[in-house]
Amino acid sequence: MPLRSLLLALLITFIWGVNFVVIKLSVTEAPPLLVAALRFALAALPAVFFVPRPVMRWQIFLGYGLAVGAVQFGLLYLAIQLGLSAGLASLLMQMQAFFTALLAASLLRERLPANQIAGIALAFAGMAVIGLIADHHTSAIGLILVLIAAFGWSVSNILVKSAGSANMLSLVVWSALIPPIPLTLMTGLTSGWASIGQTLTHSGPGFWAAVAFMGYFNTVLGFGVWNYLIQQHGAGRVAPLSLLVPVFGMLSSALYFQETFPPLKLLGAVLVFVGLLVHVFGGRLKLWSGQQLQIDQS
Repeated sequence: MPLRSLLLALLITFIWGVNFVVIKLSVTEAPPLLVAALRFALAALPAVFFVPRPVMRWQIFLGYGLAVGAVQFGLLYLAIQLGLSAGLASLLMQMQAFFTALLAASLLRERLPANQIAGIALAFAGMAVIGLIADHHTSAIGLILVLIAAFGWSVSNILVKSAGSANMLSLVVWSALIPPIPLTLMTGLTSGWASIGQTLTHSGPGFWAAVAFMGYFNTVLGFGVWNYLIQQHGAGRVAPLSLLVPVFGMLSSALYFQETFPPLKLLGAVLVFVGLLVHVFGGRLKLWSGQQLQIDQS
């Protein structure tokens, strides 16, 4: 991969990692579901006037918008507002890789290689360790919600795969029109309709800067550049770099919020991250070792 493309990929993973800190700051000032709704409203506007509509079945389009907006980000914002740390959330959201593999195996009949099974086992062991210490260090409800959010992400991955060669930037921008509706309705039902008006009329520039960062930089720029890099260099070279997202997320959370990791919490996080490494790179290591063995035998 050329240096310019590598630097672009690093920039996007940095933006996505820091975004968890931005989420934490924004949900302390407004209802979390409303923050998510505003994020997607800004991601859609004014971009929908310049980006062509995606060509795909409406069921996939609607399902993607609900899975990403209402489930993935709506529940992620709620989990962080309920006490889950930004750094841990950035790591646990990567459970989507395992949920995606399991869904692909059950729905698309894709084979699960041995390294993916091992990675899933390690990651769920890490989740068990983190769940056992879900007390004042970790929000138990937040932990459950972020796992459901990660599952929503995996559902959107399956829908993207079903969409074939559709333009991904078009899908991201136009599907952003969908989440604000259910998220705003849920905000009114759970936090009161007055909270919506209060947020829109009394929020300061810092809050709107955070929403703009999430809508424009994290969503439109992030996914636009990421999909461009995948088209140029292939998913095999680009996708593994997403492992840097929880690294940047945990570092930024530690620096900004002074987030600490007690021994068991750290052990659980390490198991999840090692499971991700085995899941992504295990097959390549096996292929490389097999090639080396053939070279030695020859």
